[in-house]
Amino acid sequence: MVAVLNTLEFIFPDWPASAQVKALTTTRNGGFSFGPYASFNLSNRVGDEPGNVRRNRALLREVLRLPAEPLWLNQKHGGRVIDAFDAGPGEEADGCITSTAGVVCAVLIADCLPIFLCDRRATRIGLLHAGWRGLAAGVIEEGLRKFQLPSANLLAWLGPAIGPSAYAVGDEVRKTFVDIDRDLAGAFTPVPNRRGRWLADLYDIARQRLHAQGVSEIYGGLRCAFREQNLFYSHRRDGVSGRMAALIWLDKSER
Repeated sequence: MVAVLNTLEFIFPDWPASAQVKALTTTRNGGFSFGPYASFNLSNRVGDEPGNVRRNRALLREVLRLPAEPLWLNQKHGGRVIDAFDAGPGEEADGCITSTAGVVCAVLIADCLPIFLCDRRATRIGLLHAGWRGLAAGVIEEGLRKFQLPSANLLAWLGPAIGPSAYAVGDEVRKTFVDIDRDLAGAFTPVPNRRGRWLADLYDIARQRLHAQGVSEIYGGLRCAFREQNLFYSHRRDGVSGRMAALIWLDKSER
């Protein structure tokens, strides 16, 4: 669901999480950045003017009335997931888990898949940054291990990422996943008339890996950052671009 608050547009999950779980992704619209970063870029690592990024982040906090500054990670496209309690500034990781109300977990995205996690009782939440490298490195498995709750009690929502009709990869990427699990071959479709090129479905890979770990309630996975140029940044499409943010936090004041 796309909703507009103030000047900003947000995508809210379509999942049956508790009202205490606050989760969303931003879009590219409503901020202060210009050029390829227009207009709501939230990353300070892509070449945008630092002052514009600061203004965008301040606007994000103001409009959402965030309980704290988001925990901005130094993402490495790997499998490391941290507990927010142990995180320092600029922590190198591609996922964050917490059970503490008011801690805002965040990942930055522009094609890679944000995976939101929570349990039905809203005691613990998590957020993973999952491009193909992170998925291959086991970011889902590590995130669920850090969750320390039975997977059958969890909900997952797959936020906006590059879709299966736009994400062409080579033989080596397909082989990486088939070597992990032969069933993952079904997530790759040959590109017509281009030998050795495949269309990869990150959503399908994520669903299969979540199912393999016992998570059965999986929602979302219907957007395409590449095709929906009016809403989303896409590094694959544009080369130089801004980044959206995926955010999740617990609000224990909700009942």
